[in-house]
Amino acid sequence: MNKEQFLSELRRRLSGLPSDEIEERIAFYSEVIDDRMEEGLTEEEAISCIGPVDAVVEQIMTEIPLTTLVKDKIKPKRKRKGWEVALLILGSPVWLPILIAFAAVVFAVFVAFWAVGVSLYAADLGLWAGTVGSVVVIGTYLKTGNLMGVLFTAGAAIACAGLAILLFIFSKWITRCILRLTERILLGIKSSFVGKEA
Repeated sequence: MNKEQFLSELRRRLSGLPSDEIEERIAFYSEVIDDRMEEGLTEEEAISCIGPVDAVVEQIMTEIPLTTLVKDKIKPKRKRKGWEVALLILGSPVWLPILIAFAAVVFAVFVAFWAVGVSLYAADLGLWAGTVGSVVVIGTYLKTGNLMGVLFTAGAAIACAGLAILLFIFSKWITRCILRLTERILLGIKSSFVGKEA
């Protein structure tokens, strides 16, 4: 793939974005390719260093703020006619509650995912507190000479510490999954605003 093909494919894939954003990105990647070629790479090598068009488009989509996309899509291309405004106002008792309910459900699901992550960290903190508490109790049992109490509490401390370590590892994994899911959802929302123009 040469520079011209790469840039034209990138322009085609970004066609739903605001035109100033497209031009800015095309100019940036054109300059990157030129810089790599000045360093001694061939045109194909310079493009392969950038990566596939799919990865570049995904990177651009994650960098563009959602507010930029929303403003561009909400801004009317023409002035609304009176009957369109009247229909929007008269239909608002139907479409507005549905829109609010949909947004509330999406937000509730999002909060529920993060609540799971936070509760796992809270449980992990509880296990660490149990470990520290067990060590304190071992000291008390040692002072009173209760050997069975020492052994039982030491076992509980080891079990709590082991479970706390395992739960911390699992909590980190869940948090990474939730972050990836959040990123994918935001990318999907951005993509729905951009759309694909033929």
